[in-house]
Amino acid sequence: MIDFTLEQISQVLDGKVIGQSVAISAVSTDTRTVESGALFIALVGERFDAHDFCQQAADAQASAILVERQLDIDIPQLVVADTKVALGQLGSWVHQQCHIPTMAITGSCGKTTVKEMVASILLQKGEVLFTAGNFNNDIGAPLTLLRSTPNHDYAVIELGANHIGEIAYTTNLVKPNIALVNNVAAAHLEGFGSIDGVKQAKGEIFQGLQDGETAIINLDSNGGESWQDVLAGKTVLTFSDHDQSADFSANNIVINDEGEARFNLTCPEGSIAIQLGIIGKHNVANALAAAALSIHFGATLKEVQSGLLNLMKVKGRVEALQLTDNIKLIDDSYNASVPAMKAAADLLAGFSGERWLILGNMAELGDESLALHRQVGEYAAPFKFEQILTFGEDCKVISEVCNGIHFTTHQAMIEYIEQKLSLQKNATHTLLVKGANSAGMSKIATALKENLS
Repeated sequence: MIDFTLEQISQVLDGKVIGQSVAISAVSTDTRTVESGALFIALVGERFDAHDFCQQAADAQASAILVERQLDIDIPQLVVADTKVALGQLGSWVHQQCHIPTMAITGSCGKTTVKEMVASILLQKGEVLFTAGNFNNDIGAPLTLLRSTPNHDYAVIELGANHIGEIAYTTNLVKPNIALVNNVAAAHLEGFGSIDGVKQAKGEIFQGLQDGETAIINLDSNGGESWQDVLAGKTVLTFSDHDQSADFSANNIVINDEGEARFNLTCPEGSIAIQLGIIGKHNVANALAAAALSIHFGATLKEVQSGLLNLMKVKGRVEALQLTDNIKLIDDSYNASVPAMKAAADLLAGFSGERWLILGNMAELGDESLALHRQVGEYAAPFKFEQILTFGEDCKVISEVCNGIHFTTHQAMIEYIEQKLSLQKNATHTLLVKGANSAGMSKIATALKENLS
């Protein structure tokens, strides 16, 4: 982060300084991470008001606090109308002072993987600011922008949303030079209302582009006619893992015994053989999106090749672990959507031996939830997996469709898995665990890692 003074940002945030205009060298929204020289921002939510913790921030040697009302605390204060809005304004201002070429990434699924792929490629060329973990909402995106420094050569910003307008808001803060919608699918329908709402929300990312700047879309999964207006005046590049008419396409896709894809990448810059360092055929499309973004910022085909091969694994996102000589765990427990669930079934189908599909609920699907869970079950049924286990009320329909076993507690599921595996010690097993973060399927994956390794 760059340093600034309280008086300096009072102009940016239209705020009133109470007390001395001190120097600020860090920003925090959590008293547990406050350090000397920090500005503590007192956010207000439905169930909390961080103004109640400002004394703790002062005790932790914060230099100042950003608040919506003056507090009776002996510490410099900047009073603004809305601390959440001020956080966004501050993050955007800091980022703009650093003049970093910036890309923004969204999509119903795969956006975190694409972000990690792009970062892996561009780190070969220079310093990269990129979203940590899932800091991609209207709080996380500004916090990411606040980490900007003039030493960064590139910024890769992931933008998520669960309601219409959120991406429009964060994109306006990020002000990207290039933007990607990785795909459009039935996710967060409670907030978006319908698939048309998803298309509208994801397309908001292109509003942040100036005329002539580049938008990247998935030829196989996009907003169609609903994006015509928002893409007007933009340079549009496309990608597809099977349509050779796309600007970035793949051919000769081969999946090895470990589930990793090898393919030929073809794009305007030429063609090159790609070996992915993570498993899953669905990651071919993610790799094409990452290649398009990276090449736009000057990456060579060789750098794309190397970055995709040496990608760091992301915990809980298609993380393959060999627990024993004959038990492989694929931990994909972080999140879930309909296309991601189907991709998980495709991935598991490519393994030999006993194949276990262990699923938890998908979240925020509204009135369509049961039908969409049934759709996943009907997709998985023809694979005839040796074991299908489910957890979560709507996920039960998957077991019903696939003749699987449904569990009402994580512990019961863990005990069943461990008991069955103990009786089949000589057989080869591949266990794939997936579900929405709220389904808590990481508890299953963690227990298996601890108890079977």
